[in-house]
Amino acid sequence: MQYSLSNQQLELKVNSLGAELCSVKAKADQLEYIWQADPGLWARHAPNLFPVVGKLRKGQFSYGGNQYALPQHGFARDLEFICIEETTDRLSFELTANEETLCIYPFHFSLQISYFLEGDTLNISYSVFNPDHKILYMSLGAHPAFNVPLQAHETFEDYELQFNGMNALTVNKLHDGLIADETKVLHLSDHKLHLNASLFEKDALVLKHAQVRELRLSSTRSGRGVEMSCEDWPFFGIWTKPGTSQFLCLEPWYGIADSDHASGALEEKEGIITVPSEQYFRCVYRLKFL
Repeated sequence: MQYSLSNQQLELKVNSLGAELCSVKAKADQLEYIWQADPGLWARHAPNLFPVVGKLRKGQFSYGGNQYALPQHGFARDLEFICIEETTDRLSFELTANEETLCIYPFHFSLQISYFLEGDTLNISYSVFNPDHKILYMSLGAHPAFNVPLQAHETFEDYELQFNGMNALTVNKLHDGLIADETKVLHLSDHKLHLNASLFEKDALVLKHAQVRELRLSSTRSGRGVEMSCEDWPFFGIWTKPGTSQFLCLEPWYGIADSDHASGALEEKEGIITVPSEQYFRCVYRLKFL
């Protein structure tokens, strides 16, 4: 089912499947900011990643002496959420553990995702509650895809990313979707990275150590685009599907793919979040549409 929100500046739509943001339009000119999930290229808009981010080594993790298999980015993006709040400026959705999830992820949880409109800004918040007596181990991530280019007369190469105050990015390389020890440095020009398809020929750009707190994706021709604020998110991904030049994903993460030498033990997974019994984990990121 699809739900809508709007104010004087923006109108947006969210699918209950995956609690996935599927459209954000400027009301003034109906400019669509969100990638429209062309099944021939990449059939998602802005999936929510839970309870893992990225790939697991051998597609598995171990916990309590047992082995469990999870797909890349977990299962939340493919499950139906319940809308628990619908007001003039807010939509909230909830996913809880069930018999199917417990077979592949042996934890009880309540995952709530909320969308709150405030002028030209969309606030997206996450809350994970642990109702059980044992520690909940989980990762969480966002994966919004933006139309690049936004307008028909532009190209992918007309766009740039601006990282305030930064002169370079340290990128961890990927090997078959797993994090490699090898890193590379991307030097910025006037704090900016100019987009070209070759940046993503070998998969996503993965950044550790909370390098990205805010950034701006915008057209050098029109100035249109989006600003993202994601303070305190420890990992970040930048991705488009190799061979395409039609969208760009900006991905704040609380969690990261396994390395190619990960032990597989969930408690030892890099970036894993621990939520004590009857406690919450909360985080938020913000999108300002230009």
